[in-house]
Amino acid sequence: MSSSKFDIVVYGATGFTGQLVAEYLAAHYKGDASLKWAMAGRSKDKLASVRDAIGAPADTPLIVADASDPASLKAMLDQTKSVISTVGPYQFYGNELLAACVASGTDYFDLCGEPLWMREMIDKHEAEAKARGARIVFSCGFDSVPFELGAFFVQEEAKRVFGTPASRVKGRVRDMRGTLSGGTAASAKATFDAVAKDLSLVAILKDAFALTPGFKGPKQPPGSKPAYEEDLQSWAAPFMMALINTRNIHRSNMLMGFPYGKEFVYDEMVLTGAGEKGEANAKLVMAANTEKTGPGAPKPGEGPSKEERENGLYDLLYVAIAPDGRQVRASVKGDRDPGYGSTSKMISECAICLLRDTPDVPAGIWTPGAAMQHKLIERLVDHAGLTFTVEK
Repeated sequence: MSSSKFDIVVYGATGFTGQLVAEYLAAHYKGDASLKWAMAGRSKDKLASVRDAIGAPADTPLIVADASDPASLKAMLDQTKSVISTVGPYQFYGNELLAACVASGTDYFDLCGEPLWMREMIDKHEAEAKARGARIVFSCGFDSVPFELGAFFVQEEAKRVFGTPASRVKGRVRDMRGTLSGGTAASAKATFDAVAKDLSLVAILKDAFALTPGFKGPKQPPGSKPAYEEDLQSWAAPFMMALINTRNIHRSNMLMGFPYGKEFVYDEMVLTGAGEKGEANAKLVMAANTEKTGPGAPKPGEGPSKEERENGLYDLLYVAIAPDGRQVRASVKGDRDPGYGSTSKMISECAICLLRDTPDVPAGIWTPGAAMQHKLIERLVDHAGLTFTVEK
């Protein structure tokens, strides 16, 4: 698709997250004439309004496209090498665009955290994506880029220190300040609603290897209730995003040819501190998880103010454990609220990384970390406010 007019089209640019992605590209790549991008959505007037509101150049191309109009999707894809889609929940609004990208051999990036839909799309489209030359990259935001790359990064250190990757890695949230995205909340609710209607989906949702068709690894820690972790001297609580992150990390391991081994065990929890206070906090976190997808959850299109986004952060700990009990530890930190400020930067840089830094990644359905590995870490450190650190 070297003759394409655009490198990237931001589809859903009038939505809250899509607007942030467009704003990031407009600001961060302002002087980069070699990056050609456009904004797409259902209304040209709304696109023009967003373009002006975010300070994008007046000549930023605007494309009218709607998932309910296949011809408009095809016309959009005929002009571009890749599409960033921020239009979720993807199980409601993603089928047509993904199918069109696969059919046309166009690269695709999204923010999906919906394991049931992702498995359905893998089963349905992976063979055709490989045949037609499309690189489909799911989960390019807070779920699951920092988690997937955190596991990769600590395993690189484990290889250096232990001489081999660790078969056991813990991912732990030490700090997180910011707002859960309305899209994430809606996606979680849609997933649980789908399961309520079709109980056969429960087995897939509960399966840590739901995204590794044909491969089943060892039993994984459930992470479903508070527990005290002696080696970390802290209570730990369930982490609501573990449901998608753990699945993506096992898929990443498979896509890379099992560098972590076929007996790899990985879980995620939130560290809440020691003593009675830590235990009480763990129980509060567990209770809060259900509230985040309840009636008070943010709606798609809603989000925090600029100040709230810029004051957000996250601090993730990764612990690789050798069979003899030795540990190596690493952290991943982000400088914005996870659900919006950091996510909009990460998905933008994923698209640019595949385009510029790893153009030879073969076609198929990928996780970002498996596809781009070290190159994506470097780009996120250089451009997106993430840090990756080995801890002593």
